[in-house]
Amino acid sequence: MRRNVFLGVSMCFSLLLSGGVLADGAPAAVKPLMSKDLVAATGKEVLMSTVTYPPGGASPPHRHDAQVFVYVLEGELTMQVQGGPKVTLKPGDTFYESPSDVHAVSANASQTAPAKFLVFIIKDQGSPTTRAANP
Repeated sequence: MRRNVFLGVSMCFSLLLSGGVLADGAPAAVKPLMSKDLVAATGKEVLMSTVTYPPGGASPPHRHDAQVFVYVLEGELTMQVQGGPKVTLKPGDTFYESPSDVHAVSANASQTAPAKFLVFIIKDQGSPTTRAANP
């Protein structure tokens, strides 16, 4: 049962993160790795996934209402939270979103190579993983 819930959440995360379909028509590939309730923080859970953007892939503005930690594994990403600087991340670089941030830019910086990153999300149990940003 818990695995089915995690897979459902991951599928929703994939669709919302990528807006369903990325710029080149291919979906982002989201691979769920782990979901665990946090013992030291009642009512919280952590999700761990890898996300791969195809060349030129990007997601529309969104928010997570969670703490989000990103670690770039392959390729280059362009990231920006609303009101913050736009940054280009390379393998080994990290990015953080707070629960109040709007993720304004999340894109593969390359038009020719995929980009892959590891994501840790700490959120309230049962809450949506991702939702569209309000205009």
